[in-house]
Amino acid sequence: MKKLGFAVTGSFCTFKSVLTEIEKLAEEFDITPVLSYNAANIDTRFFEAKVFKSEIERITGKKIIETIAAAEPIGPRKLIDALVVAPCTGNTAAKLANGITDTPVTLAAKAHLRNNRPLIIAISTNDGLSGNAKNIGALMNMKNVYFTPFGQDDCFNKANSLVADFSKIKETVEAAFEGKQLQPVLCRGMRKE
Repeated sequence: MKKLGFAVTGSFCTFKSVLTEIEKLAEEFDITPVLSYNAANIDTRFFEAKVFKSEIERITGKKIIETIAAAEPIGPRKLIDALVVAPCTGNTAAKLANGITDTPVTLAAKAHLRNNRPLIIAISTNDGLSGNAKNIGALMNMKNVYFTPFGQDDCFNKANSLVADFSKIKETVEAAFEGKQLQPVLCRGMRKE
């Protein structure tokens, strides 16, 4: 069974969809969960942090990596075969594009990429077509980085907002294991839950 890291950052409105996808992936992969500080600690109208973390640990059967120190061994010990970041906020995308490793998720990604293994990004950001467009472009041009297909999530009310089609994470992972970007990368707009 392949080992999949699943990292979650703070696009809280997508957490329900993310849990659904983790459940699907857990049927075929041994999943190691990683959470950003915000995803691990902030209570929102979508989830209480402790409830969200409890659900992830129930699904994966593993304790969540939620510190930089716990994320560091991912690379040197080659703990995972691929890493999914879903949702990947604009903040996290900017950090990944610019080599900033100050959260458990960004360090997990850096540590993992050093092994030339796939990093799958499922973007969710309100500024994907503005301030973060350059970072998304930089990531798309990086070796071993693959994007889950994405589109505008509400083009009339949030013209710059992008969100991945989370239901395509598994297909994106499978394509990434073959060294291919799932196509088309740009898909029709969808709405977040």
